[in-house]
Amino acid sequence: MGQYLFDFIVVALLVIGITAVLGVLINGIGQRFFGGKNKNVSVSHSLKTQEGWRKVGGRNP
Repeated sequence: MGQYLFDFIVVALLVIGITAVLGVLINGIGQRFFGGKNKNVSVSHSLKTQEGWRKVGGRNP
């Protein structure tokens, strides 16, 4: 029973890990090749939203 549980956990972790890695890779490939001219929309929108914000934390040299 212990070996079955160990095998089940190992397979579950592999399936979850492989799914997560493939999801990130496929998303990156999809955005790069099929994103068209709108692939930087969220980045440019974030930068536009943060325009004029003060820097917080750290030391200014």
